[in-house]
Amino acid sequence: MRRARLPARPVTIGRRPPMDDLAGYLGLALAPGIGPVRLRTLLTACQTPDGAYMAPFAFLCSLPGFSRAAATAIRAARRAHGQQALDAAHRLGATVLAPGDPRFPPALQQIPDPPPVLFAVGRLALLAAPSLAIVGSRDHSSYGAEVCRELSAFAARSGLAVVSGMARGLDAVAHEAALDAGGASIGVLGNGLGVVYPAANRALYERMHEAGLLLSEFPPGERPHAGSFPRRNRLISGLARVVVVIEAAFGSGALITADAALEQGKDVAAVPGNITSRLSAGTNRLIRDGATPLLEPGDLAAWYPECPRVSGGPAIGTDSMPLPADLTPAQRDVASHLSASPLDADQLAGAAARPVAEVLAVLSALEILGVARHEAGRRFCRAAAGR
Repeated sequence: MRRARLPARPVTIGRRPPMDDLAGYLGLALAPGIGPVRLRTLLTACQTPDGAYMAPFAFLCSLPGFSRAAATAIRAARRAHGQQALDAAHRLGATVLAPGDPRFPPALQQIPDPPPVLFAVGRLALLAAPSLAIVGSRDHSSYGAEVCRELSAFAARSGLAVVSGMARGLDAVAHEAALDAGGASIGVLGNGLGVVYPAANRALYERMHEAGLLLSEFPPGERPHAGSFPRRNRLISGLARVVVVIEAAFGSGALITADAALEQGKDVAAVPGNITSRLSAGTNRLIRDGATPLLEPGDLAAWYPECPRVSGGPAIGTDSMPLPADLTPAQRDVASHLSASPLDADQLAGAAARPVAEVLAVLSALEILGVARHEAGRRFCRAAAGR
């Protein structure tokens, strides 16, 4: 039986493949069912992508951790598939990063399941910046959104790259707040570059393309599928020094990111929420189980001592617009009972000891003055500073 040719110069996943053989490497890395461990085993045994393509089926089956299905996937792999991915990346203006490339984030080479390849478009230098992951529920409250904006903007102004998953909800809020603050943000995709998912985030996708960084381990054009989001989540936590969960109901994908962080030896912080809110059930449970409660942005200083600006932030949820000096006594009284967490008109009327009709009239005036914000269902909260 013909044996695979084994060139003298070995190339493993821990070393950068020769640039003229990146297509060959990609063809193997993108083969279905061939993760980083099998890829490392394969290239260690076969020494080069060429050697792997030429390896006999029986030899592949004999490799540690290789099933017949894995060996079949390697035999079906083609350099042309890798070249197609390279060409698609170049058309999008993206960079292909393999382990060993000096631009490949070291943090992702140290996690238990490192990505065999990354496709990146935008500001590659952000991969070297200290990073904070901010994640939360797609279905969130106005309190969650306000906290997310405050924390993300504070982190961005402090020189941290805000990492999140480009999903609808608090992920999108985190990215937008970081960019609005003039800072940096990294969006990790659960699909390939060039695919905007969800479609409602198209404007954010384009903005991140220009001002931030979009990152994916999936080849350009690949659509999202059920298993792609947990894989994305491990990269979100892997890039960051600490993961902050703002709001998450039981079963939320944000909790999967928190679990991934713990498996990677990362720290997890959670923002406390209303114990009667299902959206805070997951975050409150994280705190009960040992996550650090994050009460103010300045708490981040414990994890980022090299960033002197990460200190002294206001308590979370208190960055509200100062009350105007010319409010009437009734307006000032009702406004004093508003907070970042929405209350309905009946609750406010009870707190202020005033009739509901009067409180609603006062709240309408406070809305016009920019002091109050009206939420769905006759609920009201304080307006944030600068909004």
